[in-house]
Amino acid sequence: MTDQSARLPNPAGSPDPLPAGLAGDPREDPAWRLATAFVLSRRSAHTRRAYARDIRDFYTWCHRAGLDPLRLRRVHIDAYAHELAQPQPRTGRPAAESTIARKLSTLAGLYAYGVGEELLDRSPLTGVQRPRGGQDSVSTGLTRDEVAALLSAAAADGARAHALISLLVHNGLRIDEALSRDVEHLQTERGHQVLRLRRKGGRTATAPLAPPVLHALTIYLAGRTSGPLFSTRTGRRVDEPAAWRLIRRLAHRAGLPQADRINPHSLRHTFVTAALDAGVALRDVQDGAGHSDPRTTRKYDRSRHNLDRHPSYAVSTFYAAGQSTATTGRRDS
Repeated sequence: MTDQSARLPNPAGSPDPLPAGLAGDPREDPAWRLATAFVLSRRSAHTRRAYARDIRDFYTWCHRAGLDPLRLRRVHIDAYAHELAQPQPRTGRPAAESTIARKLSTLAGLYAYGVGEELLDRSPLTGVQRPRGGQDSVSTGLTRDEVAALLSAAAADGARAHALISLLVHNGLRIDEALSRDVEHLQTERGHQVLRLRRKGGRTATAPLAPPVLHALTIYLAGRTSGPLFSTRTGRRVDEPAAWRLIRRLAHRAGLPQADRINPHSLRHTFVTAALDAGVALRDVQDGAGHSDPRTTRKYDRSRHNLDRHPSYAVSTFYAAGQSTATTGRRDS
Protein backbone atom coordinates (compact mmCIF):
# COMPACT_ATOMS: atom_id res chain seq x y z
CA MET A 1 0.00 0.00 0.00
CA THR A 2 1.15 3.55 -0.69
CA ASP A 3 1.42 6.24 1.94
CA GLN A 4 -1.69 8.05 0.66
CA SER A 5 -4.13 6.32 3.02
CA ALA A 6 -4.47 9.55 4.96
CA ARG A 7 -6.78 10.74 2.17
CA LEU A 8 -9.40 8.22 3.27
CA PRO A 9 -12.34 9.56 5.27
CA ASN A 10 -12.79 8.78 8.95
CA PRO A 11 -15.34 5.93 9.20
CA ALA A 12 -17.34 7.48 12.03
CA GLY A 13 -21.02 7.22 11.15
CA SER A 14 -20.54 4.38 8.68
CA PRO A 15 -23.94 2.94 7.61
CA ASP A 16 -22.83 -0.57 8.63
CA PRO A 17 -19.66 -0.57 10.75
CA LEU A 18 -16.97 -3.05 9.78
CA PRO A 19 -15.26 -5.26 12.39
CA ALA A 20 -13.26 -3.54 15.09
CA GLY A 21 -10.97 -6.56 15.45
CA LEU A 22 -8.27 -5.03 13.32
CA ALA A 23 -5.03 -3.84 14.86
CA GLY A 24 -5.11 -0.43 16.49
CA ASP A 25 -7.89 2.11 16.50
CA PRO A 26 -10.38 1.16 13.73
CA ARG A 27 -10.89 4.83 12.96
CA GLU A 28 -7.21 5.03 12.02
CA ASP A 29 -6.73 1.57 10.50
CA PRO A 30 -6.11 1.94 6.74
CA ALA A 31 -8.02 -1.25 5.87
CA TRP A 32 -11.07 -0.09 7.80
CA ARG A 33 -10.90 3.35 6.23
CA LEU A 34 -10.53 1.98 2.70
CA ALA A 35 -13.56 -0.25 3.19
CA THR A 36 -15.61 2.62 4.58
CA ALA A 37 -14.68 4.92 1.69
CA PHE A 38 -15.62 2.22 -0.80
CA VAL A 39 -18.94 1.40 0.90
CA LEU A 40 -19.92 5.06 1.17
CA SER A 41 -19.15 5.57 -2.53
CA ARG A 42 -22.18 3.41 -3.42
CA ARG A 43 -25.46 5.23 -4.03
CA SER A 44 -27.94 2.58 -2.96
CA ALA A 45 -28.41 1.99 0.77
CA HIS A 46 -29.15 -1.66 -0.01
CA THR A 47 -25.86 -1.99 -1.91
CA ARG A 48 -23.95 -0.29 0.90
CA ARG A 49 -25.31 -2.73 3.44
CA ALA A 50 -24.60 -5.74 1.23
CA TYR A 51 -21.04 -4.61 0.48
CA ALA A 52 -20.39 -3.86 4.15
CA ARG A 53 -21.54 -7.36 5.15
CA ASP A 54 -19.30 -9.02 2.57
CA ILE A 55 -16.28 -6.94 3.52
CA ARG A 56 -16.93 -7.44 7.23
CA ASP A 57 -16.98 -11.22 6.73
CA PHE A 58 -13.77 -11.08 4.71
CA TYR A 59 -11.95 -8.83 7.18
CA THR A 60 -13.01 -11.14 10.01
CA TRP A 61 -11.53 -14.07 8.09
CA CYS A 62 -8.31 -12.10 7.54
CA HIS A 63 -8.12 -11.27 11.24
CA ARG A 64 -8.53 -14.93 12.22
CA ALA A 65 -5.82 -15.91 9.72
CA GLY A 66 -3.46 -13.18 10.92
CA LEU A 67 -3.50 -11.43 7.53
CA ASP A 68 -3.40 -7.73 6.69
CA PRO A 69 -6.26 -7.10 4.20
CA LEU A 70 -4.12 -4.55 2.39
CA ARG A 71 -1.15 -6.86 1.91
CA LEU A 72 -2.70 -9.89 0.33
CA ARG A 73 -1.83 -11.94 -2.73
CA ARG A 74 -4.00 -13.97 -5.05
CA VAL A 75 -3.22 -17.15 -3.08
CA HIS A 76 -4.95 -15.65 -0.04
CA ILE A 77 -8.11 -14.86 -2.03
CA ASP A 78 -8.09 -18.39 -3.43
CA ALA A 79 -7.82 -19.72 0.12
CA TYR A 80 -10.79 -17.58 1.20
CA ALA A 81 -12.89 -18.81 -1.73
CA HIS A 82 -11.90 -22.39 -0.94
CA GLU A 83 -13.01 -21.97 2.68
CA LEU A 84 -16.36 -20.57 1.54
CA ALA A 85 -16.86 -23.73 -0.53
CA GLN A 86 -16.57 -25.87 2.62
CA PRO A 87 -19.46 -26.50 5.07
CA GLN A 88 -20.14 -23.23 6.89
CA PRO A 89 -20.45 -23.07 10.69
CA ARG A 90 -23.83 -21.35 10.66
CA THR A 91 -25.55 -23.57 8.10
CA GLY A 92 -23.52 -26.77 7.88
CA ARG A 93 -23.60 -26.35 4.09
CA PRO A 94 -21.07 -24.87 1.64
CA ALA A 95 -21.84 -21.36 0.44
CA ALA A 96 -23.70 -21.35 -2.86
CA GLU A 97 -21.64 -20.59 -5.95
CA SER A 98 -23.69 -17.44 -6.47
CA THR A 99 -22.81 -16.32 -2.92
CA ILE A 100 -19.10 -16.96 -3.47
CA ALA A 101 -19.23 -15.10 -6.78
CA ARG A 102 -20.98 -12.15 -5.12
CA LYS A 103 -18.47 -11.95 -2.27
CA LEU A 104 -15.52 -12.07 -4.67
CA SER A 105 -17.18 -9.42 -6.83
CA THR A 106 -17.48 -7.17 -3.78
CA LEU A 107 -13.81 -7.66 -2.96
CA ALA A 108 -12.83 -7.01 -6.58
CA GLY A 109 -14.67 -3.70 -6.38
CA LEU A 110 -13.04 -2.86 -3.05
CA TYR A 111 -9.50 -3.44 -4.26
CA ALA A 112 -10.14 -1.83 -7.65
CA TYR A 113 -11.34 1.24 -5.74
CA GLY A 114 -8.13 1.23 -3.72
CA VAL A 115 -6.00 0.95 -6.87
CA GLY A 116 -8.01 3.67 -8.63
CA GLU A 117 -7.49 6.03 -5.71
CA GLU A 118 -3.76 5.17 -5.73
CA LEU A 119 -4.08 3.74 -2.25
CA LEU A 120 -2.96 0.29 -3.40
CA ASP A 121 -0.39 -0.74 -5.97
CA ARG A 122 -2.28 -3.80 -7.16
CA SER A 123 -5.41 -5.87 -6.57
CA PRO A 124 -5.09 -9.43 -5.21
CA LEU A 125 -8.26 -10.29 -7.13
CA THR A 126 -6.47 -10.05 -10.48
CA GLY A 127 -6.72 -13.43 -12.17
CA VAL A 128 -8.94 -14.99 -9.49
CA GLN A 129 -11.54 -17.30 -11.03
CA ARG A 130 -15.07 -16.67 -9.83
CA PRO A 131 -17.87 -19.26 -10.01
CA ARG A 132 -20.06 -18.72 -13.03
CA GLY A 133 -23.77 -18.35 -12.37
CA GLY A 134 -26.14 -20.74 -14.06
CA GLN A 135 -28.39 -19.72 -16.91
CA ASP A 136 -31.55 -20.20 -14.89
CA SER A 137 -32.87 -18.37 -11.88
CA VAL A 138 -32.66 -20.40 -8.68
CA SER A 139 -36.41 -20.36 -8.01
CA THR A 140 -39.65 -20.13 -9.95
CA GLY A 141 -41.63 -17.79 -7.73
CA LEU A 142 -45.05 -18.38 -6.23
CA THR A 143 -48.03 -19.84 -8.03
CA ARG A 144 -51.22 -17.86 -8.49
CA ASP A 145 -52.90 -19.74 -5.63
CA GLU A 146 -49.90 -19.14 -3.37
CA VAL A 147 -50.01 -15.40 -4.13
CA ALA A 148 -53.71 -15.36 -3.21
CA ALA A 149 -52.95 -17.15 0.07
CA LEU A 150 -50.12 -14.74 0.87
CA LEU A 151 -52.30 -11.70 0.16
CA SER A 152 -55.04 -13.11 2.38
CA ALA A 153 -52.55 -13.63 5.19
CA ALA A 154 -51.27 -10.07 4.72
CA ALA A 155 -54.80 -8.62 4.81
CA ALA A 156 -55.47 -10.49 8.05
CA ASP A 157 -52.22 -9.16 9.51
CA GLY A 158 -53.01 -5.50 8.88
CA ALA A 159 -53.28 -2.67 6.37
CA ARG A 160 -49.53 -2.00 6.16
CA ALA A 161 -48.68 -5.65 5.50
CA HIS A 162 -51.39 -5.89 2.84
CA ALA A 163 -50.22 -2.70 1.12
CA LEU A 164 -46.57 -3.79 1.06
CA ILE A 165 -47.25 -7.32 -0.21
CA SER A 166 -49.70 -5.98 -2.80
CA LEU A 167 -47.08 -3.56 -4.12
CA LEU A 168 -44.36 -6.22 -4.28
CA VAL A 169 -46.38 -8.91 -6.05
CA HIS A 170 -48.11 -6.54 -8.49
CA ASN A 171 -45.12 -4.34 -9.34
CA GLY A 172 -42.11 -6.56 -8.70
CA LEU A 173 -40.11 -3.90 -6.90
CA ARG A 174 -36.82 -4.60 -5.20
CA ILE A 175 -37.41 -4.31 -1.48
CA ASP A 176 -35.18 -1.25 -1.13
CA GLU A 177 -37.07 0.43 -3.97
CA ALA A 178 -40.33 0.01 -2.07
CA LEU A 179 -39.08 0.93 1.39
CA SER A 180 -37.12 4.00 0.24
CA ARG A 181 -40.23 5.73 -1.11
CA ASP A 182 -42.12 8.53 0.61
CA VAL A 183 -45.82 9.29 0.35
CA GLU A 184 -44.88 12.28 -1.80
CA HIS A 185 -43.63 9.85 -4.46
CA LEU A 186 -47.25 8.79 -5.09
CA GLN A 187 -48.33 10.99 -7.99
CA THR A 188 -50.66 11.18 -10.98
CA GLU A 189 -49.41 11.10 -14.56
CA ARG A 190 -51.66 11.13 -17.66
CA GLY A 191 -54.55 9.71 -15.68
CA HIS A 192 -52.47 6.97 -14.05
CA GLN A 193 -51.76 6.71 -10.34
CA VAL A 194 -48.01 6.11 -10.20
CA LEU A 195 -45.11 5.65 -7.81
CA ARG A 196 -41.85 7.42 -8.63
CA LEU A 197 -38.93 5.04 -8.15
CA ARG A 198 -35.18 5.13 -7.87
CA ARG A 199 -33.89 1.96 -9.46
CA LYS A 200 -30.64 0.08 -9.01
CA GLY A 201 -27.71 2.21 -10.11
CA GLY A 202 -29.55 5.46 -9.36
CA ARG A 203 -31.86 5.27 -12.40
CA THR A 204 -35.31 6.82 -12.02
CA ALA A 205 -38.50 5.11 -13.15
CA THR A 206 -42.26 5.38 -12.87
CA ALA A 207 -44.44 2.45 -11.82
CA PRO A 208 -48.20 2.59 -12.47
CA LEU A 209 -50.33 1.25 -9.62
CA ALA A 210 -53.02 -1.28 -10.48
CA PRO A 211 -56.39 -0.85 -8.72
CA PRO A 212 -55.74 -3.53 -6.03
CA VAL A 213 -52.46 -1.88 -5.08
CA LEU A 214 -53.93 1.61 -5.06
CA HIS A 215 -56.85 0.41 -2.94
CA ALA A 216 -54.53 -1.26 -0.41
CA LEU A 217 -52.31 1.82 -0.20
CA THR A 218 -55.29 4.15 0.21
CA ILE A 219 -56.62 2.12 3.14
CA TYR A 220 -53.19 1.90 4.73
CA LEU A 221 -52.29 5.59 4.39
CA ALA A 222 -55.73 6.71 5.60
CA GLY A 223 -55.21 10.23 4.31
CA ARG A 224 -51.55 10.58 5.34
CA THR A 225 -49.78 12.87 2.85
CA SER A 226 -46.13 12.88 3.94
CA GLY A 227 -43.40 10.78 5.47
CA PRO A 228 -42.12 7.31 4.60
CA LEU A 229 -44.50 5.32 2.45
CA PHE A 230 -44.09 2.37 4.83
CA SER A 231 -43.52 3.51 8.39
CA THR A 232 -43.46 2.03 11.86
CA ARG A 233 -45.82 3.03 14.67
CA THR A 234 -43.26 5.64 15.75
CA GLY A 235 -43.11 7.13 12.25
CA ARG A 236 -39.72 5.71 11.31
CA ARG A 237 -39.15 4.08 7.94
CA VAL A 238 -39.62 0.29 7.87
CA ASP A 239 -36.22 -1.29 7.27
CA GLU A 240 -35.31 -4.34 5.22
CA PRO A 241 -34.79 -6.80 8.11
CA ALA A 242 -38.30 -6.01 9.34
CA ALA A 243 -39.70 -6.56 5.84
CA TRP A 244 -37.90 -9.90 5.56
CA ARG A 245 -39.33 -11.02 8.88
CA LEU A 246 -42.82 -9.91 7.89
CA ILE A 247 -42.75 -11.75 4.57
CA ARG A 248 -41.40 -14.94 6.16
CA ARG A 249 -44.04 -14.79 8.91
CA LEU A 250 -46.86 -14.23 6.42
CA ALA A 251 -45.59 -17.11 4.25
CA HIS A 252 -45.82 -19.43 7.25
CA ARG A 253 -49.27 -18.11 8.13
CA ALA A 254 -50.38 -18.70 4.53
CA GLY A 255 -49.16 -22.30 4.76
CA LEU A 256 -46.78 -22.00 1.82
CA PRO A 257 -44.65 -25.16 1.54
CA GLN A 258 -41.50 -23.11 0.82
CA ALA A 259 -42.16 -20.64 3.65
CA ASP A 260 -38.67 -21.04 5.15
CA ARG A 261 -37.15 -19.90 1.85
CA ILE A 262 -39.50 -17.03 0.99
CA ASN A 263 -37.92 -13.58 0.90
CA PRO A 264 -38.62 -10.24 -0.79
CA HIS A 265 -36.88 -11.36 -3.98
CA SER A 266 -39.27 -14.32 -4.17
CA LEU A 267 -42.09 -11.83 -4.70
CA ARG A 268 -40.11 -9.96 -7.34
CA HIS A 269 -39.48 -13.27 -9.10
CA THR A 270 -43.18 -14.05 -8.81
CA PHE A 271 -44.04 -10.78 -10.56
CA VAL A 272 -41.73 -11.57 -13.49
CA THR A 273 -42.95 -15.13 -14.00
CA ALA A 274 -46.60 -14.08 -13.61
CA ALA A 275 -46.14 -11.34 -16.22
CA LEU A 276 -44.59 -13.82 -18.64
CA ASP A 277 -47.35 -16.36 -18.00
CA ALA A 278 -49.90 -13.59 -18.62
CA GLY A 279 -48.44 -13.12 -22.10
CA VAL A 280 -46.58 -9.84 -21.51
CA ALA A 281 -43.78 -9.34 -24.03
CA LEU A 282 -40.31 -10.09 -22.70
CA ARG A 283 -39.11 -6.55 -23.41
CA ASP A 284 -42.03 -5.06 -21.48
CA VAL A 285 -41.35 -7.38 -18.54
CA GLN A 286 -37.70 -6.30 -18.61
CA ASP A 287 -38.75 -2.66 -18.41
CA GLY A 288 -41.30 -3.34 -15.68
CA ALA A 289 -38.77 -5.20 -13.54
CA GLY A 290 -36.06 -2.61 -14.13
CA HIS A 291 -33.60 -5.16 -15.53
CA SER A 292 -30.81 -3.35 -17.35
CA ASP A 293 -29.76 -6.57 -19.08
CA PRO A 294 -32.40 -8.60 -20.99
CA ARG A 295 -30.48 -11.78 -20.16
CA THR A 296 -31.57 -11.36 -16.54
CA THR A 297 -35.23 -11.43 -17.56
CA ARG A 298 -34.65 -14.44 -19.82
CA LYS A 299 -33.38 -16.41 -16.81
CA TYR A 300 -36.85 -16.10 -15.31
CA ASP A 301 -38.41 -16.96 -18.67
CA ARG A 302 -36.48 -20.22 -18.85
CA SER A 303 -36.94 -21.19 -15.22
CA ARG A 304 -40.72 -20.91 -15.30
CA HIS A 305 -40.89 -23.71 -17.88
CA ASN A 306 -38.03 -25.92 -16.76
CA LEU A 307 -39.99 -27.78 -14.08
CA ASP A 308 -43.12 -28.31 -16.20
CA ARG A 309 -41.06 -29.54 -19.15
CA HIS A 310 -38.50 -31.55 -17.22
CA PRO A 311 -37.94 -34.96 -18.88
CA SER A 312 -38.35 -36.77 -15.56
CA TYR A 313 -42.13 -36.58 -16.00
CA ALA A 314 -41.98 -38.17 -19.45
CA VAL A 315 -39.53 -40.81 -18.18
CA SER A 316 -41.84 -41.62 -15.26
CA THR A 317 -44.78 -42.06 -17.64
CA PHE A 318 -42.63 -44.25 -19.89
CA TYR A 319 -41.63 -46.46 -16.94
CA ALA A 320 -45.24 -46.70 -15.76
CA ALA A 321 -46.39 -47.75 -19.23
CA GLY A 322 -43.74 -50.45 -19.31
CA GLN A 323 -44.72 -51.75 -15.90
CA SER A 324 -48.37 -51.82 -16.96
CA THR A 325 -47.52 -53.82 -20.06
CA ALA A 326 -45.42 -56.24 -18.09
CA THR A 327 -48.21 -56.75 -15.54
CA THR A 328 -50.79 -57.29 -18.26
CA GLY A 329 -48.54 -59.80 -19.99
CA ARG A 330 -48.15 -61.83 -16.81
CA ARG A 331 -51.91 -61.89 -16.27
CA ASP A 332 -52.57 -63.00 -19.86
CA SER A 333 -50.17 -65.87 -19.49
